[in-house]
Amino acid sequence: MTTAYDALETRTPAQREDALLACLPGQVAHAQSRSAAFSRILSGVDAASITSRAALATLPVTRKHELQEIQQASRAQGSAGNVFGGFSAVGFGPDMPRVFASPGPIYEPEGNARDYWRMARAIFAAGFRPGELIHNSFSYHFVPAGSMMETGAHAMGCTVFPGGTGQTEQQVYAMRDLQPAGYIGTPSFLKIIVEKAAEMGVALPSITKAMFGGEAFPPSLRDWFGDHGIAGYQCYATADVGLIAYETPAREGLILDENVIVEIVRPGTGDPVAEGEVGELVVTPMNGSYPLIRFGTGDLSAILPGQCPTGRTNMRIKGWMGRADQTTKIRGMFVHPKQVDDIVKRFSGLARARLVVSGEMANDKMTLRVEADTNPDGLSTRIEEAIRDVTKLRGQVEIVAPGSLPNDGKIIEDARSYK
Repeated sequence: MTTAYDALETRTPAQREDALLACLPGQVAHAQSRSAAFSRILSGVDAASITSRAALATLPVTRKHELQEIQQASRAQGSAGNVFGGFSAVGFGPDMPRVFASPGPIYEPEGNARDYWRMARAIFAAGFRPGELIHNSFSYHFVPAGSMMETGAHAMGCTVFPGGTGQTEQQVYAMRDLQPAGYIGTPSFLKIIVEKAAEMGVALPSITKAMFGGEAFPPSLRDWFGDHGIAGYQCYATADVGLIAYETPAREGLILDENVIVEIVRPGTGDPVAEGEVGELVVTPMNGSYPLIRFGTGDLSAILPGQCPTGRTNMRIKGWMGRADQTTKIRGMFVHPKQVDDIVKRFSGLARARLVVSGEMANDKMTLRVEADTNPDGLSTRIEEAIRDVTKLRGQVEIVAPGSLPNDGKIIEDARSYK
């Protein structure tokens, strides 16, 4: 058993759900009143009525590419004071200590709340404790990763060495001299540091734990660190919403943060999928400075059943399972996951669908595989007509039994040969 960071982690699921849903109407109202972007996006929405997950699911999903497009349009209009496209509820000054830039660029504000990015919980779960020194090798420039981890460590009562990236030999010497309790950064960079230390003949006995992010952390790499005396755990966070989920010593998926509402929706739509089905991860953080409502991360994941053996009671996700944006160019035309969903919704009795694109370049073949309980005469022909109507392309239809399609979140599968 692992001691929890706070009492929030061991609440009953009903207590947590009631608390989050009690905050939801106020968060929606705050976004409408303090964020010009959400004033438009949520125009006409009665915030007081958004008191359930079903009600939340009626609101539009705002995806990362849309956020970027709105920011770019705002800057093109010369709105220098509104580089955030109207999404931020705070302006430059004491309410916004820092501004960061992610590739795109997308600009993200950092609010002045203690542990604004909510990373302390993940750092604690990785084994760090108050009074320790942490070697932080996330970037401190442009992107928020370095600040995300530093502010979380400070909130937990730790001291931070801002190692940043690069300068491998200097990183080794700093670890040798300062003897930090552990490392925070990407797993690949710590592997480089450990290998460089061995090459230099420098022992790093204090590095026994690590929290990783920003990259995949496969079991093979986890075992490699274990062989070198380092217990590494991963977290899942984004520059837009901060911490979403984190790993515990149980190593059974990632536990959701206590201050976010997470939905798994069918890619290209805002429709929640059945529990356990892979879909796009949509997040509504309880954040007053940057109140994103139903933010589509573009990442695929799924809810895991049951609770964590460590005693933490929040829902768990399987972790990162790929990207949800599967837009594919077929015969010179872009086809989007939402178009596949639009086709399915024209017919009753259809469940999941998967558009398989096969053949060779310039000779594309498009087959829509759909799950259905029954296959009445003429159904395939009518679906083929819907394909032409929605995508302006011809495609074949294959009716399959419910449960036949893989549970991997793929709506469009590009199986073409590019030889």
